[in-house]
Amino acid sequence: MSQQPIRFAYWVPNVSGGLVVSKIEQRTHWDIDYNRQLARIAEDAGFDYALTQIRFTAGYGAEYQHESVAFSHALLGATEKLKVIAAILPGPWTPALAAKQLATIDQLTGGRIAVNIVSGWFKGEFQAIGEPWLEHDERYRRSEEFIRALKGIWTQDNFSFHGDFYRFHDYNLKPRPLQRPNPEIFQGGSSRAARDMASRVSDWYFTNGNSVEGIKAQVDDIREKAAANGHAVKIGVNAFVIARNTEEEARAVLAEIIDKADPEAVNAFGHAAKQAGAASPEGEGNWAKSSLEDLVQYNDGFKTNLIGTPQQIAERIVALKAVGVDLVLTGFLHFQEEVRYFGEKVLPLVRELEQKKARQTEAA
Repeated sequence: MSQQPIRFAYWVPNVSGGLVVSKIEQRTHWDIDYNRQLARIAEDAGFDYALTQIRFTAGYGAEYQHESVAFSHALLGATEKLKVIAAILPGPWTPALAAKQLATIDQLTGGRIAVNIVSGWFKGEFQAIGEPWLEHDERYRRSEEFIRALKGIWTQDNFSFHGDFYRFHDYNLKPRPLQRPNPEIFQGGSSRAARDMASRVSDWYFTNGNSVEGIKAQVDDIREKAAANGHAVKIGVNAFVIARNTEEEARAVLAEIIDKADPEAVNAFGHAAKQAGAASPEGEGNWAKSSLEDLVQYNDGFKTNLIGTPQQIAERIVALKAVGVDLVLTGFLHFQEEVRYFGEKVLPLVRELEQKKARQTEAA
């Protein structure tokens, strides 16, 4: 188990509709005023990162979407320590554009920007904006070239690159990012192609929610592959958090979310998502094995089971850390109130349990 404290991120609600496809009340808003205040609350609560979302088209209960890079910059301007991870979608973005945008933001914010490379799963979105749609593994091949190009632009003089998707010839970017060697690069996915890509080029790998056993299998696989490549990658896992004073209260909230799920939106999302997950050659991509109840939360966040009392949730977080998880990416129903509650009630218990485990290890 890592001796470093486990880190925490939260999904930025820069997209309307919250993080569940349900008609339950959500005291969460997608506008900038709400999100600036939320970012300050999260920073004070002890969160390390915020992750903005990228959507180009309305759907599945999300009618409005703010663009991720501009929104990330606004949140950085409202905070002092929080790192913001901007979602970038290869296709609409080129590596040259992303590298220059992010280098400038890094300079302007004292080195606090990071990037999440989203390979894309929703064919309808690409069709709507006139972008070519690649097959599953080809999307990850493009993303890997995108990341190699970003790293090269940010670290090399006279950068040249000759890939199948991107070309550079003696390119020099000045100024470069403040962060060395480069701003942190995150990526997601559950398929073999996603894990293989992370094991070669990414700094962080996000996986959808899962049981401790399921996450351990993914962590073991990616760490073994990364070691063989002479590479190291950190692991983040998605989790929808329902922390309440009693387990009964928390479970009742989960039941209400599912009971009030929007069947039309869940089924539409489920059809597109499962099609994307099954499209990986081994049929193991994101959502390939998700039930419709799982799909009420976009990234299988219920599966991670951070639902219950602060003590129960803290113990489950430390169990995740024990199998190799470095970061928990959290979602909430009512973001401002629940991020504050998480910081007051859950995070201190996590730190206590981490210290207890460290003392036990030293004594052994």
